[in-house]
Amino acid sequence: MRAGVVVAAQPGVEDLAVRAEELGLHSFWVNDTPMVHGDPFVALSLCAKATSLIRLGIGVISPALRSAPAVASGLASLNALAPGRIICGVGTGNTARRTLGMLPTTAARLENFTVALQDLCAGRLTEYREGDRVRDIRFLHAGAHVNTADPIEFVVAALGPKAAAVAGRRGTGLISFGLLDPTAWHALHDTRRHAAQGTPRDPDSHTGSQADSYVVTSLHLLDEDEDPHGDAARDATGHLVLSLLAFAADTPAFAEQLGPEEREAVRRLLDRRGTTATAPDRHTKLYPNYLGRIAPQDRDLVLPSLVNTLALVGTRDDLLARITTLEQAGVDELLIQPVIDPPTEMTLLAKLLT
Repeated sequence: MRAGVVVAAQPGVEDLAVRAEELGLHSFWVNDTPMVHGDPFVALSLCAKATSLIRLGIGVISPALRSAPAVASGLASLNALAPGRIICGVGTGNTARRTLGMLPTTAARLENFTVALQDLCAGRLTEYREGDRVRDIRFLHAGAHVNTADPIEFVVAALGPKAAAVAGRRGTGLISFGLLDPTAWHALHDTRRHAAQGTPRDPDSHTGSQADSYVVTSLHLLDEDEDPHGDAARDATGHLVLSLLAFAADTPAFAEQLGPEEREAVRRLLDRRGTTATAPDRHTKLYPNYLGRIAPQDRDLVLPSLVNTLALVGTRDDLLARITTLEQAGVDELLIQPVIDPPTEMTLLAKLLT
């Protein structure tokens, strides 16, 4: 299985990209969560100039936050700096929207957005709509400004069938956060294949030629006799667990599907953050430091059941066995999101998989 890394966009990110390339990792991604992290286009511009081989990804962009023409311009500009090395993840904005106190957009809007990006980044006309006004648009500048000749890889963020069907109809890959269940991956791939059947393909298109699957998780290799649920393991994986608890705290219907212990953890999180599941400003209390290193006082919220669901913790043999199972389920690349010591964690990933 291939290996890659996801980090927050911030100054100095290019140094991590250089290290990832030196380690032989396949891809280097930054998040697009505007109210929490830095700008991904700025970050990847630095990475593009500092590297020459590693693929550079944004995971993921939402049509509810950025317009297709603006995103396409950013992607094609990155493609001019790093020809053929750009990956764009697109999604409904489940987190990026919730950090604004808003809901994600629809699968239909996501699909229209993906169509527009694929068209524009390949130099084709596409339909652009604002209210009742519809126009065909395309890049009007050429030459060194943007690169529409080299392909850009698109992937759709999916946890369920609606987004997976968009990926199938658009011929894109998939990316999923914390989805380590092989059965779930089989279901996503089946949905994508079914949706792709009979979908016409533009013979002149050079996007969508790749349909790879990526899973974002965290990794902790246990020392001999180390407690798999000790402080070190909780610190390495807690950002994933707290991201799920924050979503549950923000989404009572989802919280009700959890077990008693997990629901109690959601209740404690709300209490510690000084908010409720219905407070209109709860997003300002739940999402600060999102996907950042957890505070020691929150370690008790990092439940073993959620660590096992969202992250990879174990001995070398344990980790390789789980990774092999994911690969057999159709996952092409394992992306880790390190928070404790990114260079060391990237080195561990490289030694494990490359």
